[in-house]
Amino acid sequence: MDFKEKVAEIFTSIETELSMDDALSLIEIPPSQDMGDYAVPCFKFAKKYRKSPAVIASEIADKIGSIEEFEKVESAGPYVNFFVDKKHFAEKILKQAYAEKENYGSTNVGEGKNVIVEFSSPNIAKPFHIGHIRTTIIGNSIYKIYKYLGYNTISINHLGDYGTQFGMLISAYKKWGSPEVVEAIEKNPIKELLKLYVRYNKEIETHPEYQDEARYWFKELENGNEEAHKLWTWFREVSLKEFNRVYDMLNVKFDSYAGESFYSDKMPAVIDELDDKGLLKDSEGAKIVELQQYGLTDAVIQKSDGSTLYVTRDIAAAMYRKKTYDFYKNIYVVGAPQKLHFEQWKKIIELMGYDWAENCVHVMFGTVSLEDGVLSTRKGRVVFLEDVLKKAIERTTEIINERNTDLENKEEVAKQVGIGAVIFQELFNNRIKDYTFSWEKTLSFEGETGPYVQYTYARTCSLLRKGDIEVDDDVDYSVLTDKESFNVIKKLEGFKAAVLGAHDKYEPFFITRYIVGLAQEFNRFYHECPIVVEDIEVRKARLLLTKAVNTVLKKGMELLGMETPERM
Repeated sequence: MDFKEKVAEIFTSIETELSMDDALSLIEIPPSQDMGDYAVPCFKFAKKYRKSPAVIASEIADKIGSIEEFEKVESAGPYVNFFVDKKHFAEKILKQAYAEKENYGSTNVGEGKNVIVEFSSPNIAKPFHIGHIRTTIIGNSIYKIYKYLGYNTISINHLGDYGTQFGMLISAYKKWGSPEVVEAIEKNPIKELLKLYVRYNKEIETHPEYQDEARYWFKELENGNEEAHKLWTWFREVSLKEFNRVYDMLNVKFDSYAGESFYSDKMPAVIDELDDKGLLKDSEGAKIVELQQYGLTDAVIQKSDGSTLYVTRDIAAAMYRKKTYDFYKNIYVVGAPQKLHFEQWKKIIELMGYDWAENCVHVMFGTVSLEDGVLSTRKGRVVFLEDVLKKAIERTTEIINERNTDLENKEEVAKQVGIGAVIFQELFNNRIKDYTFSWEKTLSFEGETGPYVQYTYARTCSLLRKGDIEVDDDVDYSVLTDKESFNVIKKLEGFKAAVLGAHDKYEPFFITRYIVGLAQEFNRFYHECPIVVEDIEVRKARLLLTKAVNTVLKKGMELLGMETPERM
């Protein structure tokens, strides 16, 4: 039973014109427990009854009378306040958490629905840098949240493995690809290919004809030139090998690596369809779709030399995905600077007559900058993501060596906690906010951090081991009616709402903030209410509560993409 839904039911039985959804949206959580556990404001009914909200609240409280699940229902000014029966509440929540175990907080809202989550999508032959952390970690969490809620979820890494930059790399390699360079690329692919890319961009400043050469080689790649394709394949393979090392560190997996190149043979059909539907216009030799009347800039579909652009490939990709997966939602976790691009191709799909365009969702996020300026791949100003993760592990190892020298599996725990700290920091704030990457903030272990939550989880594991009894839900729930126990149980009740909030808003930080709050409430309970005590009934009840917290913290961290060490 959901106590919030019970309050809504009570209200709809009195205010029969009120729907359940309307009643649920009215319910508030009072700022102080003295004001109840749930409150319903009565301002909405003043016009109907021609009375003050305070009088209406008093009359509704009288009508409700006594209810089994609540200690009391009373009015306070314009509010009707509901005080739950603490023993009843504890029993309902903890029995449900015990029965549902790792599924507590889940629903079947996604049953029978296919959802695609596209995320990470680095450019081949370019560094996997700190700027990619946001799409990778936010996308992975959204993927896990949707999967947890019953969706058939497909993760796609839409690799940037096509475009003019490959013309640049092919041209650069043909100019400067000595045997020594080949050997260096094999040993350290991304850093060496980046050197070629940076050098080529620098040379363009004094040799503008190099830009034309890059375009020529990309066109040759599109046309199937054997030499160009062989080099492109090599660049792609060595890059993926590097990327997968980082994905393994983050424990991120993909169902598909179909990148831009996958759609190269599907673009002519898109261009033909746009032409057949009268959407293509000529513009100085290029093919465009006019979008100015919709408040957007016109979209170039095909350049004057016949090569295609991102927008063409994204239209082809969306059409392929609809045909292949018949998606309920097609979610793109891509930075806010790409907003116009997404608005353009979605509008074009809509103009083509496909109503599923509205199910293509751009989940935007803010940019990452360095403390001494912006990231720039062309200028070689990057912080490699792998270096960030390695440094986090090193820092964590130092802390473990200072605080717990006897810890088993130190290397494994350092990896779990170090990388967990990076993931948690990334998901702690609203995704749309820009932020400046700081080693100090990312690797901080004080306050509302990943290590704090992981440590609390490890504490629950330790208590369950020390409790030395089989935990079950046959306990005396009156033991759990004190303030500290009740606050933890109340927090546990909110897990489903946190998961659904993250799902509805594509915002993992709902879960991040939730598990920090749960960890804080549990630690207050731990300090005020001894758990492994002589009194067996008290011990059983408090261990059941500890078990529920253990389960929810573990699941919450899993949904963020974090691992959960049992000892720290």
